[in-house]
Amino acid sequence: MWQVREKLVKALVKIADIELGDFPLLLAPMEDVSDPPFRAVCKKYGADLMYTEFISSEGLIRDAAKSKMKLDIFEYERPVGIQIFGADIGPMREAAAIAERAGPDLIDINYGCPVKKVALKGAGAGILQNIPKMVSMTKEIVNTCSLPVTVKTRLGWDENSKYIVDVAERLQDVGIAAISIHGRTRAQMYKGDADWSLIAQVKNNPRMNIPVFGNGDVDTPEKTVEYRDRFGIDGIMIGRASIGAPWIFNEIKHFMKTGEHLAPPTIKERIAAASMHFEGSLQWKGVRLGIVEMRRHYANYFKGIPDFKKHRLDLVTIDTVDEIRAKLVEIADLYLVEI
Repeated sequence: MWQVREKLVKALVKIADIELGDFPLLLAPMEDVSDPPFRAVCKKYGADLMYTEFISSEGLIRDAAKSKMKLDIFEYERPVGIQIFGADIGPMREAAAIAERAGPDLIDINYGCPVKKVALKGAGAGILQNIPKMVSMTKEIVNTCSLPVTVKTRLGWDENSKYIVDVAERLQDVGIAAISIHGRTRAQMYKGDADWSLIAQVKNNPRMNIPVFGNGDVDTPEKTVEYRDRFGIDGIMIGRASIGAPWIFNEIKHFMKTGEHLAPPTIKERIAAASMHFEGSLQWKGVRLGIVEMRRHYANYFKGIPDFKKHRLDLVTIDTVDEIRAKLVEIADLYLVEI
C-alpha cells in the first residue's frame, strides 16, 4: 500500500498539457477576493493554479467595464484560468470565446456559486437543477474553445439530488479536462461540514481519467495530507482559508514534504504581504478603489495579533495612500520588527 501511495505522489498532475506538480494546490475563484493583486500574493506564497473571479457571460457580451476588467491576467500568474458563469447556453458560448481571447491557460465554468442572485436565475449552482442543460452547455463551451475547459461545481442542488458521480462522468464525456468539487450542496451554502466521501467516489470511479480536485473546509496542512491520503484526490482547491493568509500554500507544501510545520508568519511577513496586496490594489484599481476595497483584508492579515484592534480601526478609516503606508511602518516599529 505504501509503495502504491509513493508512486501516486510522484506522478505529475496535468490538465491537458499544463503540468501542475504531483499534488497541486489551487486558489479558488472568489468574488471580490481573487483579483490580480490577491492572486499575485498567493502566487508568491506557492499557489500552483489560480482562477479569476467569476465573470458574468452577459456582462462580457454587453462589454460591461467591470466584467472586462476581470479578464486582466498577467504572465507571472501562469498557469491561470478565467472563470465564467451564466444561465444561457448561447451567451456562455460567446463569453467563452471572449475569455479565450484574453489569453488564459484554461477556461473554467462556474456551476457552484450558491448565492441567490446567481443560482435562482439558473446560473452557478442553479444549473444543478437541470443536469441535461448543464451537460449541453459544457459541450458547447468545450467545442467553442481551443483551450482546456474545466468545471467547478457542488455535490448537487440539495440532499435529494447529489448526483455528482454521474454528473462528473457525463461532463468528462463531453470533453472537460478537470473538475473541482466543493463538498456541499447548494442548499447547504457554506454551512455544515463538507462531505468529501462523494468527491472520493468521483475520483475512484474507474471511468474517470481527468484530474479531480477537492474543495471545502481545508484550512490546515494536516487536513490536506489527511484528505489526500484518505480520499485520493489529485489536488486541493483552497478558498476562504487563504484570505489574509496566502502563506497557507507554502505551509502546506512544507508540511507535505517534511512532516513539520513552518514557523508562523512574523509581523514583518504579515506587513510585507499586506503591503504587496495594497500596492497591487492601487495599481490595478486606482487609488480610491484600491484603498476602500483593501479594507476588508486587514483584519485577516493581522488576525490573532494581540492588542491590534486600534491599528485595525486605523487601517480601515485612514484615507490616503501615504497615511496607510506610514501606518504599516508604525505597526512594524511598535512590534519591534524592521520592515
